[in-house]
Amino acid sequence: MKKLVLLLLIPLTIGLLGHFTLAANKTHVKRLKKTKKCNRCNLIGAKLSNLRLTRARLRGANLSRAKLRGAKLRSADLRRANLSKADLRRANLRSAKLGKADLRNANLRGANLRGADLRGANLKGAKFRGANLRGAKLEGVKGENFRGAKGISRKRKQ
Repeated sequence: MKKLVLLLLIPLTIGLLGHFTLAANKTHVKRLKKTKKCNRCNLIGAKLSNLRLTRARLRGANLSRAKLRGAKLRSADLRRANLSKADLRRANLRSAKLGKADLRNANLRGANLRGADLRGANLKGAKFRGANLRGAKLEGVKGENFRGAKGISRKRKQ
């Protein structure tokens, strides 16, 4: 009987530990809100919608599944950041540095990416309908699908 209970508790314990490690570090969230500087921070799933993060320094930060809907990230440094599955709908990323960022399956519908540097970014599965990409640097991007985006030349869309 004791062995059976132990066998049932082990997966439950592992599941709970995994749940806690896949959440934003509250100290990192507070630091970002206060200073706009949080390089290499754990911001997984953080609720940052509509925040003013202009010129924020988030290089290498983990923002996977973060809620950044309507966030003001103009000129933010997000190079090598993990933004996979992030909600960036209607976010202002004008002139943002997103070089080599992971944007797989990110939702960028209606986002302003005018003049953003996306060189070398992974865009596989990202949604761009209604996004403004005028003047964006797109050399070396992987997995792009700019269907419905504004400011992309016809040649690039094909």
